[in-house]
Amino acid sequence: MFNFFAAAPKGFEYSLACELKAFGAHDVKESVAGVYFSAPLELAYRITLWTRLASRIVLVIYKGPCESPEQLYNAAYCIDWTSHFSNKNTFSIDFHGTGGFINNTQFGALKIKDAVVDRFRDDGENRPDVARINPDFKIDAHYRNGQVTISMNFSGSALHQRGYRSTTGEAPLKENLAANMLARSGWQQQPTTLFDPFCGSGTILIEAALIAADIAPGLQRERFGFENWRSHNATMWQTVLDEAKARASLGKTRCDIKFYGSDIDSRLVALAKRNAQNAGVADLIEFTVNNALNVAPPASEGFMISNPPYGERLGSVTELLQLYYQLGDKFKKEFGGWKVAMLCSDVELISSLKLKADKQMKMFNGSLECAFNLYTLHAKSTRRTAPELPDGVDIADIAPAFANRIKKNIKQLTKWAKKENIDSYRIYDADLPEYNVAIDKYVDYVVIQEYSAPASIPEAVTKRRVSDVLLSLPHALGISPDRITLKTRERQKGTNQYEKLDDKKLEVITQEYNARFKLNLTGYLDTGLFLDHRVTRKLVGEKSHNRNVLNLFSYTGSASVHAALGGAKSVTTVDMSNTYINWAKENFDLNQLSGKQYQFIQADCLQWIKENSQQKYELIFIDPPTFSNSKRMEDSWDVQRDHVNMLGDLIKLLAPDGEIIFSNNKRKFKMDIDLLTKMGMKVVNIDDKCLPLDYKRNPHIHNVWLITHAK
Repeated sequence: MFNFFAAAPKGFEYSLACELKAFGAHDVKESVAGVYFSAPLELAYRITLWTRLASRIVLVIYKGPCESPEQLYNAAYCIDWTSHFSNKNTFSIDFHGTGGFINNTQFGALKIKDAVVDRFRDDGENRPDVARINPDFKIDAHYRNGQVTISMNFSGSALHQRGYRSTTGEAPLKENLAANMLARSGWQQQPTTLFDPFCGSGTILIEAALIAADIAPGLQRERFGFENWRSHNATMWQTVLDEAKARASLGKTRCDIKFYGSDIDSRLVALAKRNAQNAGVADLIEFTVNNALNVAPPASEGFMISNPPYGERLGSVTELLQLYYQLGDKFKKEFGGWKVAMLCSDVELISSLKLKADKQMKMFNGSLECAFNLYTLHAKSTRRTAPELPDGVDIADIAPAFANRIKKNIKQLTKWAKKENIDSYRIYDADLPEYNVAIDKYVDYVVIQEYSAPASIPEAVTKRRVSDVLLSLPHALGISPDRITLKTRERQKGTNQYEKLDDKKLEVITQEYNARFKLNLTGYLDTGLFLDHRVTRKLVGEKSHNRNVLNLFSYTGSASVHAALGGAKSVTTVDMSNTYINWAKENFDLNQLSGKQYQFIQADCLQWIKENSQQKYELIFIDPPTFSNSKRMEDSWDVQRDHVNMLGDLIKLLAPDGEIIFSNNKRKFKMDIDLLTKMGMKVVNIDDKCLPLDYKRNPHIHNVWLITHAK
């Protein structure tokens, strides 16, 4: 009797323990990411060949306490390695675990390597060579909680690699994960018709067909770890192998279970067919190219087991939420009598199926924690009826109050926007407290910005409400889900407003009165245009005629464009970001504005003000950030704390009859009018003249002041 450890991904332990018990293993004990068991050699061979769930099987040689490098060395040295492999064999060491005196796995592996070669030498043998690639004998060591386990890798390379994959799809599912899904869904206990509408490279269906046809998953493996083990019994192993081959030949002829798979990607379907051919089960599976929303049940009842696309794999979150909702609707209406099992890493996505789960489990797809939900679709089950959309999806039950508010807002704002000659504006700003988002329409696209929820609201509730927004919004606005982008930001928490999200670009051109601007709807938290400053920019344009204009903290230069179109004598645009200075130049080109009178300067605005006090401008527009601690700035900036000093420096640049338009978006900002008055400034609040209609619902974020020299 030998002692073994079968390693597996987290979440597999229960299924693997059941499998080992079914094989007849002794002393089966679940552990973290694996199961300990005992078995005689013949059974160990059979388990290694037939396990569908284990990633690796190791023969435990030593297990004991280990609290120092010396103890680790001695533990490895005490093993009679010459009885396990020859010095003519190459070997390698896989060391797992850190802690205590083990700072890194390389240190642990090196200590064991030294002990192994020293033991060979002390036993009068030449030392064996270490090989990192394809060694003849693999030593597996694991350190945890002051204990070390030293083993021989009995199985060899990862057992989930069955050998039938010619290549993989965009987001391949490991074979043993597919097998675990089949085991935990209940299908393996009652094999029947199986359907996967997102079959990808066919892994779930191929694994199921191998089970139904009684084909050992290890039959196509070219090599096992025990083959260079000195206690290996080649005759016994050949008997186990021949028995498996005989069972496979007989099982294929007797298998009468039907397997069906489809995928929208024809390349993946072709790949699935090749994989099934390589696995020897192509005759058992029918693959087709089809959209999951268009498939029909291949039988009156059966199992649907699938790994549909989710955020880490494919698609935008809005499109995926719509897909999942429509899938749930389709399952309820057309798959009555079926059992459904779905694997997904995003709880909100799988919740969007709007199906009541019989059971919810956790599984790991690599390091990704996933939900694995089981559903029973009753034959007469239908979703609550309500007026249906043309595509058959009733979305009316999802956030009806929110949808109604959106429809009301858009009806009012569309006419206003057309009259104003603008095509980008805010259509919703946390109008309903339970749906704490801002929604902006940019030409034919929509951007949703999620505000951070109060600590009193559970995170799960917040996520569910955002999901409901994403589900209901396309129908409420009558637009495609792929034209909706979700961004998450905290409301005025001091984060940099120019924070980059990714390198993707969705660029559109928007019209604002007589100006045009380039927007990037996906690359940054902000799009390149602050919509709440629209009227303020228009005011800048109206006041710019025949004036020298300065735009500080210019962002993408939109106020500068309005100034130039308004007939400014000159426009100077200053921002610390070279990216946004270049963007401002593009906006000028877009409006066919060029000439030496337009100057673009990349600089720290506060420092630039101090260094250019000799210059004079008749109009200055300044919209500083609420807070900044950029590395490019000499000191941190806080608009409440520092606005007086800044305006004190800025007034020196203002011509005698000039005006400063000062704007900021800090909530509860309080202008120090008394001190500014003592410094020779006249300060007038003009909020009421600068707040656009689409921001009337939330006026507190917008502060605009007109500042001049006191007469």
